Amino acid sequence: MRLLVVEDETQLADALTEILKRNKYFVDTAYDGIDGLDCALSDVYDCILLDIMLPGMNGMEILKRLRSAKISTPVLLLTARSEIDDKINGLDCGADDYLTKPFITGELLARIRALTRRKGELIDDNRITFNDLDLNKNSCSVSRNSNDVKLSLKEFQIMELLMTNPHQILPKERIIEK
Repeated sequence: MRLLVVEDETQLADALTEILKRNKYFVDTAYDGIDGLDCALSDVYDCILLDIMLPGMNGMEILKRLRSAKISTPVLLLTARSEIDDKINGLDCGADDYLTKPFITGELLARIRALTRRKGELIDDNRITFNDLDLNKNSCSVSRNSNDVKLSLKEFQIMELLMTNPHQILPKERIIEK
């Protein structure tokens, strides 16, 4: 699963990226609004973690542009703004969830799982299931009928992409991007 973190506080962004990578996510990071928008418009992410107060372009503007471009990637606003009006505005602008800083890592990970589940993925205990195939995100393996096969990172990424987009023909370009 591929995530985009758009956060201008470099220490927080780097720490968050490391935490997410340790939890088997593939993460890209943008440190300002302009780069964040550019990355997000590629529409290759499964979820976007977006700060509101960013240099270049604020998170609300990024969110509005994404939604006007018909990009429906789940967006979690991750911000220091904790006023009720800020939360209402963020959700009304198209955010799927809102989490204020400081946050608990476990809650952040649970919210990411919830957002990506809404895309139709079947995730249970870091597993993705499709028919009789079971992809284990912790061990980077796939199993069928108790036969477990360890996958390389690229094999895992391709299998995850295919299993989270069942019954779809995926263009070669999308597979290469993911």
